[in-house]
Amino acid sequence: MGNQEFPKKSPPEVQLFTDGACRGNPGPGGWAYILRHPASGREKEGSGGAALTTNNQMELTAVIEGLKALKAFSAVEVITDSTYVAKGSQEWLPGWKARGWKRKEGKQLKPVKNVEYWQELDKLLADHQVHFTVVKGHSGHAENERCDELAVAAALEYQLES
Repeated sequence: MGNQEFPKKSPPEVQLFTDGACRGNPGPGGWAYILRHPASGREKEGSGGAALTTNNQMELTAVIEGLKALKAFSAVEVITDSTYVAKGSQEWLPGWKARGWKRKEGKQLKPVKNVEYWQELDKLLADHQVHFTVVKGHSGHAENERCDELAVAAALEYQLES
């Protein structure tokens, strides 16, 4: 009786739609996410920005903030229009870590750009079962368009403050 194995409960499946925007690069920027639990239909939106940032930093921040919003271990599909974030997370990250957060540039090793963002994202990726889907930006994808709208609005708030 004591050795019976019970089936493991699979983690909740969620979709995380993300986008980042920048008014100038660098310049005032914004990020946004939509977190959706398809089984219940529940959604949560989040957005914010920074006065002086880059588009890549805002794309990374959108995923970071979306993953931070999760309360428990989850199976997450990140839907983004950022090939930089998707490839970095799925392909480049293991090599960067193995080389002490350095990237290959020709025969030289150079520091990874936006390393503090990548290190934070790396920790969050380890807390969940994550895969990425890249969509074409500004192509009528409803959630991507909504994230873009929220991210641009956040960037404009910071642009107006400066």
